Amino acid sequence: MSWRLPMVALLASLASSAALADSLRVEGAHVRAVPPVSTTTAAFMVLHNEGEADRSLVAASTPAARVAELHNHVDVDGVMQMRRVEAVPVPANASVSLAPGGYHLMLIDLAAPLHEGDEVTLSLTFDDGQTLELEAPVRRIETMNHDQMDHQPEEMSHSGH
Repeated sequence: MSWRLPMVALLASLASSAALADSLRVEGAHVRAVPPVSTTTAAFMVLHNEGEADRSLVAASTPAARVAELHNHVDVDGVMQMRRVEAVPVPANASVSLAPGGYHLMLIDLAAPLHEGDEVTLSLTFDDGQTLELEAPVRRIETMNHDQMDHQPEEMSHSGH
């Protein structure tokens, strides 16, 4: 009889974790194609939190790179700088874009060159310990046209990275 209470608690915990797993969803994941000599690239996606609790993306990993870091672009005295962040907040019932010029996932010290059409396995870890595994295709990112460049800061800096 005494084993039933721990078993019920375990089943309740598993049910709670399953419900949470269903509340987080990733859409449009892709990795930026870069020249073969480049040792870094970035991954982008939209994180959807359809649950009632705020979540945060706190870590990522991939066999495609030695290091995967969460980054954001911030304006420092009129100069855009890329900075590492400890977490990417994903509020309850909301979505957060990891996109060029904002939050993104940096893949540093690539294990091998990535080619357009390759698939990169990403593992995303959230503040509750939940991990989502996904495949992200490598895509060429279109460069800005002249009109878009007119609206960008004159200097882009990654100092402080």
